Amino acid sequence: MQTVPLKRVTIVAEAVLERHLTADLERLGARGWTVLEARGSGSRGVRADQVAGANVQIETLVQPATAERIVEHVARQYFDNYAVIVYVDTVEVVRGDKYA
Repeated sequence: MQTVPLKRVTIVAEAVLERHLTADLERLGARGWTVLEARGSGSRGVRADQVAGANVQIETLVQPATAERIVEHVARQYFDNYAVIVYVDTVEVVRGDKYA
């Protein structure tokens, strides 16, 4: 089966940012995204509101240039004031033409 290499951009952020981030993704060129509830511990520790699912994990599959725009925007717009992490990996996607 033929696959296409794409970038998977994953953003883990405070749930209050979900609508802002998904709107940003669409504006920056992502054709779709997936949102999951996320819990865990990190540099900011475990917050008291974590039990209620205070974080979301948002994933999108995009071309490399779009991934770069997304990462730069999230870093510039959110890193200073919110608990946010963003990371990118390369994935092999079946039906990759949907993301061109």
